[in-house]
Amino acid sequence: MKNPFKKYSDLFTENKLLGKVKDYFRQAGVKVVYSALLLYYAFTRKDTPVWAKNIIFGVLGYFIAPFDALPDITPLIGYTDDLGVLSFGLVTVACYINKEVRGKARGRLKDWFGEVDHSELDAIDSQL
Repeated sequence: MKNPFKKYSDLFTENKLLGKVKDYFRQAGVKVVYSALLLYYAFTRKDTPVWAKNIIFGVLGYFIAPFDALPDITPLIGYTDDLGVLSFGLVTVACYINKEVRGKARGRLKDWFGEVDHSELDAIDSQL
């Protein structure tokens, strides 16, 4: 399977991802941020194979990219395309998103932003 997000892979770094997530949390919403964190922590697992890491790499690169189909500064709909791409990545590598990955993502959200609505997080988890 050809990775349609390969051209974005050079944009992905841990610092760029975490910086964007922190800067745009309120605008992007908890679902977008949680999805990005799930992918990031799945990427860091030793058990995640190279093909899955390549998908994650490209998807997170797209999320970080300053240009995309719908500019992120567009009110309300700016992160719609990001959530769609993140959802694609999550479904594609769902078998590598385990309890540990979920726990790390939820922990990072709590560290950064305090308590969040867990029903939104559960909605993402139920799709995997």
